[in-house]
Amino acid sequence: MASVFNDIQHGFIAVRGLKLHVASIGGEAAPAVLFLHGFPEIWYTWRHQMIAVSKAGYRAIAPDFRGYGLSDKPAEPEKTTYADLVDDLVELLDRLGLDKVFLVAKDFGVRPAYLFVLLHPERVIGIVTLGIPHLPLRSTAFLESLPEGFYISRWQQPGRAEADFGRLEAKTVVRNIYILFSRSEIPIAKEGQEIMDMVEPNTPLPAWFSEEDLAVYGELYEKSGFETALQVPYRSLGERFDIEDPVVKVPALLIMGNEDYVYKLPGMKEYLESGTVKELVPDLEVVYLPNGTHFVHEQLPDEVNKLLVTFLDGITKRT
Repeated sequence: MASVFNDIQHGFIAVRGLKLHVASIGGEAAPAVLFLHGFPEIWYTWRHQMIAVSKAGYRAIAPDFRGYGLSDKPAEPEKTTYADLVDDLVELLDRLGLDKVFLVAKDFGVRPAYLFVLLHPERVIGIVTLGIPHLPLRSTAFLESLPEGFYISRWQQPGRAEADFGRLEAKTVVRNIYILFSRSEIPIAKEGQEIMDMVEPNTPLPAWFSEEDLAVYGELYEKSGFETALQVPYRSLGERFDIEDPVVKVPALLIMGNEDYVYKLPGMKEYLESGTVKELVPDLEVVYLPNGTHFVHEQLPDEVNKLLVTFLDGITKRT
């Protein structure tokens, strides 16, 4: 890892029978910011933001979810649920002695983040999400009209992704997904084509993602495999939660790249621009970043860091 990230500390915390890897930087007495990764990511995806918020006077904490990165894999990965991730976060904060935190999440990490807000609102100061807004918990409407070749549909099929990924080294799987998800087109394979075959072997990495970065991911996915990652998020999307009040009561910020393929999912643009999203998150600010893709926090770290710190500071000064 580049020397600028050497100040980030690493440790393991026992949580619900597993050891979770936790990266952190910043004073223990500083307001805490909990970063939740997506797929195919680990804590490292937040490296730029962790440095930025720590320099601004906050404590950055970025765990690897169970079964990801350096965290222990559950005994039965195929039974992992979103509820497990939320319960892990509760105990993680207890172990760290943190009563309240800011949450920052992207990709599938947005779902456990907002579930945590709804189930434990007294423990959240504010929430920032990247690329994905808070969605109705029982709705998959944004996905239902997409064809069979849509990557989520493919990866929900038991054994399909395992066979596709299994032909390649873990590093190559991550490489292909980073390239694919960095495009503005919704990832949809042709009939008879596998998702990994949508990326030509000689396709270069995005300019903002180095071979050194890829090596970090590749090494850790060689360790963890993809079992838990395929279960949560993709094979757990139908999970139901008994939440009486689905309205978020804390300040929220959504950072959306205009070139993020998620923004192009059927109904997503209308959901955001019509204001319907504010029915669930009344105190929400939405910021669009031109040219921003699905990995906007790695692609445009300076812009994202400025938005993030401004949001944190605005709330901290009011409380």
